[in-house]
Amino acid sequence: MDGKINMDEIPVAELIKSALEARKKSYSPYSGYQVGAAVLTNELRIYTGCNIENAAYSPGICAERTAVYKAVSEGKRRFRAIAITGGRADEQELSYAFPCGVCRQVLREFTQPEEFAVIVAKSSEDYKIYSLAQLLPESFGPDHLSK
Repeated sequence: MDGKINMDEIPVAELIKSALEARKKSYSPYSGYQVGAAVLTNELRIYTGCNIENAAYSPGICAERTAVYKAVSEGKRRFRAIAITGGRADEQELSYAFPCGVCRQVLREFTQPEEFAVIVAKSSEDYKIYSLAQLLPESFGPDHLSK
């Protein structure tokens, strides 16, 4: 984990529990890989999302973007952390589910990468924490377009 993340106000267990609950709502009939995500706003509100697949594949959306877009659609624009859980529907044990490249870029839009915690979890007791900067080094963001 990056030393710049302040974990004092991040309810890790609650975020993971929320992501696990969101995973149960996954619509993944094609891959069978269910993902849940829970994003924490700067105001300490949690928004959840699951992956939603589509027979045409490209219209599908990842759990992380579902959670972020739900929050953004409610006026939230700054985030502190996200917990992600994932695994095959037919397996008991989950795997560490990391955000895809597109999700990392979407997270970059609304965070300070060095301060944003990405929690990948198999359970509330088995998880890893990274900064977004670690997962998306040398990223391009809004600050590159500002004058």
